[in-house]
Amino acid sequence: MVDITVKEILLATRGRLLCGSEHTVLEHISIDSRNNEENSLFVPLIGERVDAHRFIKQALDQGAAATLTSEHDSMDSEKPWIRVEDTKKALQAIGSFYRERLTLPLVGITGSVGKTTTREMVACALSARFKVYKTPGNHNSQVGVPITISEILPQDEIGVIELGMSEPKELTVIAKIARIQMAVITNIGVTHIEQLGSRENIYKEKLTIQDGLTEGGILFLNGDDDLLRDTKAKAGCRTVYYGTHSNSDYRAENIHLEEGFPVFTAVCKDQRVPVRLSVMGSHNVLNALVSLAVAAECGIGLEEAADCLSRFAGFKNRQQIYEAGGMTIIDDTYNASPVSMKAGLEVLNSITKIRRKIAVLADMKELGPDAPLYHYEIGEYIVRHPVQEVVTLGALAGEIARAVKEKSPDILVKEFMNPEELVAYLKEELKEGDGVLFKGSNSMKLTQVADQFHLD
Repeated sequence: MVDITVKEILLATRGRLLCGSEHTVLEHISIDSRNNEENSLFVPLIGERVDAHRFIKQALDQGAAATLTSEHDSMDSEKPWIRVEDTKKALQAIGSFYRERLTLPLVGITGSVGKTTTREMVACALSARFKVYKTPGNHNSQVGVPITISEILPQDEIGVIELGMSEPKELTVIAKIARIQMAVITNIGVTHIEQLGSRENIYKEKLTIQDGLTEGGILFLNGDDDLLRDTKAKAGCRTVYYGTHSNSDYRAENIHLEEGFPVFTAVCKDQRVPVRLSVMGSHNVLNALVSLAVAAECGIGLEEAADCLSRFAGFKNRQQIYEAGGMTIIDDTYNASPVSMKAGLEVLNSITKIRRKIAVLADMKELGPDAPLYHYEIGEYIVRHPVQEVVTLGALAGEIARAVKEKSPDILVKEFMNPEELVAYLKEELKEGDGVLFKGSNSMKLTQVADQFHLD
């Protein structure tokens, strides 16, 4: 935040100052009492298990300049305490207030799979001409988005904001805070189907990103997605499609992999631009294509944006490729869904230099009552795209193992229920020349397993 005082926080939140000076300057927002930057405002959130009001004193002692509270009616302190009715809603009000002071355009990214990679690639393409601000980490929630927006600086020229959703109405809340000029929906999958019930419900919720799309804005839609290809932007906004078919305004042709790296021709009207990516997997073609589309709609030439994208190499735990101990390690452990797990397996199969292909797969979470079926289907996919060995972690991933054992007994299958036993097995099993994919939902802690094999 820039030039924000306690007085303005009081205005944004309709709060009441219990003590301290309303002229105190605030530059950051913190929700972690252990991590407070200079001149930060501490926001104590009330969670299912922990009420952070108990950490207010710690936050102020650690350097916070002021705090919100919904549990105190009076206080004697040199530092400002601001009484609000609900600290989470107050945080959102601050984010909305600060957004009103910003003039830069924002691109909002949502979708079932690929939000973060698309965010990074869109930011990369836009950096060909602009100073770009982008969502740090995974701050894409009702709490994360207001904090993300509060960190935008006057020198930033355009922003790329990831907008997540795990429950009904959530996307509307954060989209209205962000007030975006461009919206991207990457796809409609089954992630969060446990909370929302069906793909059709997920589709309806994803479209609420338009609740924050300003008049004259652009909605970018994946023209290959069966639920998005016939969708139109709301009245007063424009629809731009991207994909691999003739219905798309920005189209990818001549797609192929060279040692796992996608190569294609980007086509828009009479323009044809060759693109070669430095991130593996054909699924990244669509991520790159919408990045080129956003950049082009912002006035950047396709060739200029494609040149930037050719240097994008991904980021930690998202299909990162490491050479370690004579092995090729694919670390794709940040999260998992049926679509992204198949994409990871495709990458593993596309690498020709490895001797043995080994898939280490953990549970995929939040898939609802059909979760066992989705896992079994991954096993069937492996049978059609065989590897030499499948190693699973978790009860649901056991359904992957079951499908492989039933339908392709030539593939070696090993099952584990805890990471320690898995690590011990892999340290004995893995050899020079192996290629290993690590893929599973973040909560399965497969990242720590993968780290054992590619970190010094």
